[in-house]
Amino acid sequence: MDKNDIYFMREALAEAEKAFALDEVPIGAVIVYQGGIYARGHNLRENLKDPTAHAEIVAIRRAAAKRGVWRLHGMTIYVTLEPCPMCSGAMVNARLDRLVFGAYDTKAGAAGSLMNIANDERLNHRMEVVSGVLAKESGELLKKFFQLKR
Repeated sequence: MDKNDIYFMREALAEAEKAFALDEVPIGAVIVYQGGIYARGHNLRENLKDPTAHAEIVAIRRAAAKRGVWRLHGMTIYVTLEPCPMCSGAMVNARLDRLVFGAYDTKAGAAGSLMNIANDERLNHRMEVVSGVLAKESGELLKKFFQLKR
């Protein structure tokens, strides 16, 4: 594992902890540009009453607003859980260069588990995908959250 990937995934985990504190499913994301964090996000679906307020979408919206354009070329997104179809599609549409995620999502993952939108050759953009970075830590946080809910 690349030391930079570990560093930025820890930052994504810090975002996931923020979601946990808000009683949201603890998923976090950070977008990195030129070696620094450009935007952050964590799940806000419950608080915003918005089904699209996934960590990845929140971070993508913030990065696009900051950049002033919707194209996020040259950027990497770090996410604690493998993105769903909606988020993977948004990443492709935003033209992100790279996706790094922690835990696999065998129920809804769209970057290798159930499907692979990130690298579907039928689409006009593909991105590099690195999986399993701090997967144990990401998975344990999710497990803790759902154990408290039961």
